Amino acid sequence: AKADGVKVRGYVSTVLGCPYQGEVPLADVVRVSKALHDMGCYEVSLGDTIGIGTPGKARAMLEAVAGEVPMDALAVHFHDTRGQALANILACLEAGVRVVDSSVSGTGGCPYAKGASGNVASEDVVYMLHGMGMQTGVDLDALIAAGNWLSTLLGHDTASKVARAAG
Repeated sequence: AKADGVKVRGYVSTVLGCPYQGEVPLADVVRVSKALHDMGCYEVSLGDTIGIGTPGKARAMLEAVAGEVPMDALAVHFHDTRGQALANILACLEAGVRVVDSSVSGTGGCPYAKGASGNVASEDVVYMLHGMGMQTGVDLDALIAAGNWLSTLLGHDTASKVARAAG
């Protein structure tokens, strides 16, 4: 891909816990993240794909990886299984990350992890960012409408608290 000029984004899953192995050694997360960056990935997304993280652990993980990979080449990806996704995102924003993965209506998820919910809802992330005075370029009302449409299409309730509050 690199030889052909194709930009590749790397992903490291289960950075804060694994449904099979349990706790994931921080050194492993750092090593894999650095390897992806060294291979030429323009960005490496660090995913708490079972939603087990807390703000302190998320920040410590990000700071450890940022010791080997430039912060501007890092992104974060949180699932909201235990209701910590927004707090984790805030902790990582405060640590310097500027790219956050999310999904409309909180769709997606981790089918191999017992009890895992979907990704953090984009509507909730954008609402938080706007409340912090950050410019996202995203029309929140249009995003909520898109999420409601998608939820109806998929036949499930939205996972977005912001969308539910908007009615």
